[in-house]
Amino acid sequence: MDDWIDYYDSTHTIYVSKLHRDVHFDEIAKDIIGYIGAPDATVLDYSCGEALSAAKVAAACGTLILAEPAPGVRGRLKARFAQHPNIKVRSLDELAALPDGSLDLVVMNSVAQYMTPDELDKALALIRRLLRRSGKLVLGDILDPKVGMGRDVAALLKMAARHGFLQDALWGLARTALSDYRQLRTKIGLQRYAEAEMLDKLKAAGFSAIRADTNIGHNPWRMTFVAKRAG
Repeated sequence: MDDWIDYYDSTHTIYVSKLHRDVHFDEIAKDIIGYIGAPDATVLDYSCGEALSAAKVAAACGTLILAEPAPGVRGRLKARFAQHPNIKVRSLDELAALPDGSLDLVVMNSVAQYMTPDELDKALALIRRLLRRSGKLVLGDILDPKVGMGRDVAALLKMAARHGFLQDALWGLARTALSDYRQLRTKIGLQRYAEAEMLDKLKAAGFSAIRADTNIGHNPWRMTFVAKRAG
């Protein structure tokens, strides 16, 4: 995961325009809010990225913890949300100090593909310890091995057409083909899980899980899983 952390901590071109970036985070925030069960809930966004719309999520819960491994991104989060007393910014390492059973909802969206299976197992073990018995883990944007990059492109273009940045998306795809992201994706690859594989992985980590009807974010060909502590 370290190489991907370095990439996202750099000046990258993963978003084709400012509008694309804003729409992306708005859609994710809206979907996360849909999983918040109570206005006083404590919510963790695990490896949250820039989380530009986190204030909307924070307005729907009691406390929002933004956990981010990239130090540059983490610094921007602290500056951006300094005036939001119910938003806490933490490193992933700092999560280990949280009390057992202190979280109502954990969201890990578009993260598992950048982790090795062992890294994901360790994260799931920590999350299980931190979740209340009534709490939920939402594991979003899981890549299916049967679905290729063409579906990602189609999902981006559909979103771009809907929100008015189609031309930027076409130029952005051309840039991405020559970018560090494409080179890193080719060199390291992205971790993919079939539905049954992810359900088995969550079960082995001590969760009872189902696949959600819809994925978090704009890509309907990726998967979201909702899990609770088993036993």
